[in-house]
Amino acid sequence: MTEEKPNQNKESIEELLESFRMASERKRLSLLNALEGRVEELLSLGSSLMSGFDPGVYDWTSGFILQLIHKNDENFIKNNLNCDDLDWFNAPSDVGFDYSPLQRYLLNESYEDADRFTSSKLRELAGDKAVKRGYVYFSEVESIPSIDLLTLDKLWIVYSRGKFGFTVQAKILDSLGGRYDKLWPRIGWKKDGIWTRYPKAFNWSIEAPNGHMPLVNQLRGVRLMDALLNHEGLIAKS
Repeated sequence: MTEEKPNQNKESIEELLESFRMASERKRLSLLNALEGRVEELLSLGSSLMSGFDPGVYDWTSGFILQLIHKNDENFIKNNLNCDDLDWFNAPSDVGFDYSPLQRYLLNESYEDADRFTSSKLRELAGDKAVKRGYVYFSEVESIPSIDLLTLDKLWIVYSRGKFGFTVQAKILDSLGGRYDKLWPRIGWKKDGIWTRYPKAFNWSIEAPNGHMPLVNQLRGVRLMDALLNHEGLIAKS
């Protein structure tokens, strides 16, 4: 009897990476376990690991790979990808803001810290009055630069497997016919008619419902959320 050669047709790690990058959304999700099981091979690629990915293209496949390797070797990105601040993605700002702290939080799946940073930056982008007040008023949203709002949105998307972000929330709202009363429970901000308590009752993990983050203070009412999700920058993207 002839012995079978194990893994004779096993896809190379480079081929698996390319398949992951080019696959449909459903197929990508099905490949996550395979990539996690071959993380040592990913690490062995060194500086060539991200050669097929573009830091200017906000694709969550890149974010997943970065999170996976960072979880297994926290020095890999600095040593191989020339990112001292772990800010692999391009993160443009119209006002000169540094979004590397957000990239670090999201890379480490420190979603609560990322959410606090996002809220803080939204207040700064909205103006001095919002900073002093401690929250953004709906009429101030229009003045937030589109470039910065898109950067915040895209970084959330790429580091959450496409689950979190303002445009994710907007798409869910659209699928619900624009019904905010249906959106709140769908994204986990309300349960059995009761608002989710901030921060301890929120699910600050990748297992949270789609659209669960980032948080916009729902206690300010629908108008703030509506102004944000209908910002011209986000609408142009979608």
